[in-house]
Parts: sequence; C-alpha cells; structure tokens
Amino acid sequence: MSNDRYVAYVSTYTSGSNDKCGIKIYDVDMENGRFTEKGQVEITNSSYITIAHNRKFLYSITDSGVEAVEILPDGSLKLINCASINGMRGRYLSTDYTDRFLFVAGYYDGKLTVLRLEENGAVGEITEEIYHRGLGSVTERSFRPHINCTKMTRDNHYLCEADLGMDHVNVYALDHKTGKLKMADIIRSEQESAPRHLKFSKDGRFLYIVHEMKNTIDVYYYHEISPGNPEFEKIQSISTLNDYHAGGSAASALNVSEDGNYLCSSNAGDNSVILYSIDHETGMLTKLLCLPVSGDYPKDAALFPDNRHLVSLNHDTNSMTFFNVGLKEGTLIMNGKEIKVDRPNCVIFHKLT
Repeated sequence: MSNDRYVAYVSTYTSGSNDKCGIKIYDVDMENGRFTEKGQVEITNSSYITIAHNRKFLYSITDSGVEAVEILPDGSLKLINCASINGMRGRYLSTDYTDRFLFVAGYYDGKLTVLRLEENGAVGEITEEIYHRGLGSVTERSFRPHINCTKMTRDNHYLCEADLGMDHVNVYALDHKTGKLKMADIIRSEQESAPRHLKFSKDGRFLYIVHEMKNTIDVYYYHEISPGNPEFEKIQSISTLNDYHAGGSAASALNVSEDGNYLCSSNAGDNSVILYSIDHETGMLTKLLCLPVSGDYPKDAALFPDNRHLVSLNHDTNSMTFFNVGLKEGTLIMNGKEIKVDRPNCVIFHKLT
C-alpha cells in the first residue's frame, strides 16, 4: 500500500462565502494520515461529487445542473462540460457501472434525472425524468418526496433511489439503450425513518441503507429471481449510535472501506463516527467503535484506503478532523490539527495511476 499515491477530493458549499471554489483537491499523506491542499476548482455549491467507474472522470452537482471534469494523471481536474438537469439543484449523483448514464437525485423537487454520458466523459442529453409525488404539504419534511441518493446494483441491472421523505427506496430496471427507467420494486423502511444513503457490498450481494431519523442501518440480501424481478430481503437492523448518545441525533454518512471489509457512518447531534466490520459470508455488520469527531455535524466520514486513519468532514464547524484508527482496539485518536474548509459535504479518495 505504501507505494500507492492518492489524492482526496472534497466538495463544499460556496453560497454566502467569498470562496468560489466548491471542490478542493488534497494530496494524501497515507503514512501520517493527513491531507495537504494541492488545488481547487471553481464551482458553485458542490453538494456531492462522484468518480466514474473507469476512474477517468469526476462529476459534480452545481447550481446550474451537473459538471463533468477530467481527472489528470497528477489528480488535478480539468473542466469538460456543464449540463442542465431541468430542475432544482441536485443533492446526489452517481453513474452506472459502464459509465454510460449519470443519475441525479433531487432532494428539493423530488425529481430523479438520468443523463447520457459520452465516451469523452461529457454529460449529454437527459434520457429520463421522474417526478415523485407525496402525501403532505410542500413545507413538511416527511410524507413528501426528497430523493437523497441513487445507486446502481453492482450487476448494473437496477437503480435504487432513497426517498428520505417517503421512507422507501424505489428500485428501477434500467434500459441500457434508451436510458429509461421502469419501476421494479419498492423497499419500504419504517415510517419517518428517512433512508438517506445506500451502499452495496463489494460482491454486490448486500445492500446497506442508513436512516437519518431512526439512526439505524438496515442490511438487505439482494438477488435477482428472474430478469426484471429483483428481491431484497432484510436480514439486519443495527444502530448507528451508542446507548448513551446525545438526543436529536441524525445519521449521515455511509462509506465502505476500499478493501470492502468495513462500513463507516456518522451521526450529527451526537457528533460521532461509527465503524462496523462486514461479514463477507452473511453481509451482517458488527460494531467496532462509536466515538466523537471533535466537530459539529459530521456530514461525511471515511477511512483512508489503508484503514489506519479516518477523516471526518464537520459541516457546521467548517473543519476536517483526522484520527488514527485502532480497529482491533476500538480506538480513535486525534491526529494533528483540524483543517479549515467551508461547509464540506463529501470526500472521495482517488488512487493515482
């Protein structure tokens, strides 16, 4: 691992600040578990970023829609193009496993948008727009569609979409020619649990859903009964908090370690990070530690690729805090000073080739 070089990309909000650069680029010191800023990209309110599965392109939410950038050999970024999503600013985006489509989740307008991706990484035409309808009024958070996450199953057959307002995950079959979606299943969570983020295990057999208001992660076994007929069977529900947690906590992040052995989540209010080990046979989670992050509203938290360090993005204290991780001992020890960054949203590690 020591010879591998990484950069980290951090997306941030820019509104109300003098800083117009919504994406920060850091060199990663793997040995010491630290970041050093190496560059930044001018972009408005980058609420989320994702890297294509071919590792050549990065996509970001921006006020005007989505932005495609090329990842250069040294990890710096070069703009390819911008595209409209024909709706309010998105909250989350991801690509399918062949990097032919980009999916954008609309939190504010409850809209799911699919856009075609070109060979050169550019964002092309909109191929699908689905507006979700709710039960409540516009002002209510619950019973109204708020799409917060979109993720393909690893076999690239289905798009799973977490609707935090309606407390379920919609599952769509993707037509790989037309970019159209067809409803295939609905995974229903408990009422007012607020499914926020989705991640699949490395082998694709297990789905992890973190619930913002219920502070739990639900684990599902996924398989396809027949073409167009997916099945998700719930096998575990586990808390993201300690027994003695702070009141009014909201679960936030969800990240699988690079080797697929660990799952990381975070809790606002409690201002803690939690790490689980993943049983590859059963998909089940075992809690290893849940400890404070020395910042407010850890919106994202991730293990370094070597699993020896952890970074927490503390949205409300405008900081990133760093820790040495003892997975066997269940320890998290502060590692150096915090790094100031305005309202950070998410972090992605990228291996340089």
